[in-house]
Amino acid sequence: MNAIFDNLGLFGEGFGNTLLLLLGTVLLALPLGLIVAAMRISPFASLRWTGTVYTELLRNTPLTLVFFFLFFVMPKLGVTVDFFPSAIAALTLYTAPFYAEAIRSGVNSVPVGQAEAARSIGLGFGQTLTLVILPQAVRSVIPPLINVTIALTKNTSVATAFFVFTLVSVLTRLIRSNPADLIALFLGIAVCYLLITIPLGQLADRLEKRLAVAR
Repeated sequence: MNAIFDNLGLFGEGFGNTLLLLLGTVLLALPLGLIVAAMRISPFASLRWTGTVYTELLRNTPLTLVFFFLFFVMPKLGVTVDFFPSAIAALTLYTAPFYAEAIRSGVNSVPVGQAEAARSIGLGFGQTLTLVILPQAVRSVIPPLINVTIALTKNTSVATAFFVFTLVSVLTRLIRSNPADLIALFLGIAVCYLLITIPLGQLADRLEKRLAVAR
C-alpha cells in the first residue's frame, strides 16, 4: 500500500487527465452523435447514406486504429496536433456513432403517428425532430447514453499507448519500481475507475426510475 500513498500526486494526475479526456469527449461526441442520428433519420437519402457510412465505419473499426490514424497518419498529411487533443479527437470520432445509435433507438421508440401529426400541421423535419420527437425520446435515450459514457470511461485507457498520461500510465510507471505492490496498484487503479463509473451507473438508475414514474 505504500506505493499508493507515496504516489498520491501521480494518481491524482492520472485521474485528472482521465476525467478531462472523458469530459472533453462527451462535450464533443454527444452533439456530433445527435447530428449523425438526425442524418440517419433524415428524409434526404444523401444524408442518410452519409450518416450510415460514418456510423458503420467507426463502430466496426478498432479504437486503437482510430488513434493510430490521428497520431501517425495525420502528421504525414501535414496535420499535426498535440497528443492530448488528438486523443480527445480519436475518442470523439469513435464514440459519436454509439451516441448516435442510442439517440436513434430512442427516436424510433416514438410512435410514427407523432411525426405524421406534426407534419400534418405544417412542421418541417427539423421542427418535428426538436419539438415533438426528441422531447418524447429523451425518456428512453438517457440510460443508454450513460452506458455509452461508462464504456467511454474505460476506453480512455487506450490513450496510454499514445503518449497521454492516464490512470493506466500510473500503473505502468509504478509497477517497474514497486513490483511487490502489484496487486495493491491494480486495486488502486480499479478504485479510481470505479469512482467515475459507479456514480454514472447510479445516475442512470435514478433517471430511469424517475422517467418511468413520469410516464
